[in-house]
Amino acid sequence: MFYWLLKFVFPGPFMHLFNRPTVEGVENIPLDGPVILAGNHLSFTDWLFTPLMSPRRITYLAKAEYFTSPGIKGRLQKFFFSGTGQYPIDRSGADAAESALNTARKLLNEGRVVGLYPEGTRSPDGRLYKGKTGVARLALETGVPVIPVALIGTDEVCPPGPFRWRMRKVSVKFGKPIDFSRYEGMGGNRFVERAVTDEIMYELMRMSGREYVDVYAASLKKGVPSGSRPEADRMPESIAG
Repeated sequence: MFYWLLKFVFPGPFMHLFNRPTVEGVENIPLDGPVILAGNHLSFTDWLFTPLMSPRRITYLAKAEYFTSPGIKGRLQKFFFSGTGQYPIDRSGADAAESALNTARKLLNEGRVVGLYPEGTRSPDGRLYKGKTGVARLALETGVPVIPVALIGTDEVCPPGPFRWRMRKVSVKFGKPIDFSRYEGMGGNRFVERAVTDEIMYELMRMSGREYVDVYAASLKKGVPSGSRPEADRMPESIAG
């Protein structure tokens, strides 16, 4: 219920009026059945604008910190994310990636639409960065189609830094489902997973018109060379920090 109130009562109508979002490709989203939405990640508002323009409810895997913060603010935050159907994932520990994948599999088995950001974190400068292979592994192991989602303008609505919401136009583009059935049974093969991930990232680059950078955004933010932590390649975040 709370999800639909957000979409149709507040802040949905405000976002329509203030940012005048446009949408393309809604016909590419099947009316039922499991789907993986793989989007570029420019702003924390991405997970607001994408559901706003989608005919189906989208479930994201939210980092556990959003559900465990102390105090009144923490309780309100937990209520907000729980009410919108988000699922917490613990990103600490060696089994974090596998735990997140298991949660995503469970949601897909229930026939849900699961939203993921292959880049793993928000782009620091608006460019499109190298994707982590978790979304590929999930698609290969479940056989669920992947729909690329290109977001344009959300970084101008709410740029990095202190919170501010600007009057900027936003576009959401849902691409055609990508069928990876030709790789059936090859989940776990890191070369195949990389090929699948790169195919998804190519579509996002083509649809968004963003420059592609072949390094991980998280590595750039931390100032460490790409590839120095190969274990971090596996699972993308959904609502990233």
